[in-house]
Amino acid sequence: MSEPRILIAGVDEVGRGPLAGPVVAAAVILDPERPIDGLADSKELSEKRRERLAGLIREQALCWALGRAEVEEIDQLNILHASLLAMRRAVESLSVVPGHALIDGNRCPELSCSAETVVGGDATVASISAASILAKVARDREMVELDGRYPGYGLARHKGYPTKVHLEALATLGVSPIHRTSFAPVRRLLER
Repeated sequence: MSEPRILIAGVDEVGRGPLAGPVVAAAVILDPERPIDGLADSKELSEKRRERLAGLIREQALCWALGRAEVEEIDQLNILHASLLAMRRAVESLSVVPGHALIDGNRCPELSCSAETVVGGDATVASISAASILAKVARDREMVELDGRYPGYGLARHKGYPTKVHLEALATLGVSPIHRTSFAPVRRLLER
């Protein structure tokens, strides 16, 4: 009789650097019977390729889930702890309980299963690449939607990152409810 296979979840988050919007994490347990070609670090893929791969991951993975931390949680906890919270929420939302988790980066969230970090895992571990793709696609779509609710900041283009356009819009329009007040460029504007 063969040993039961340990299910391993890959976990990654997107959105630590932006000045606006949530941090979004994904957890993915890939199906070894249905490998997905072309998985890579989401930052290295075109938007079109990410979208196509995200559809394949959602269809072919054993299971996947998203987790998030809102702007208020980021400001309250700090971005590192909010990212770990989003990752924990993603893993806890999986419909299948993993036996082990591989976390992109160098910090592990507290999980009910064993876990280890893999620095650069989004480029080297298929399940982490898959998580990175799902998280990026979900967050990018949300930033496009938020651009409609908070026009003028250019959120659909820069996804909340501190680009020149974004910083100029912040100076002109002021701080919106989706901006992270604990981040220095936003905090400085509020202190003026």
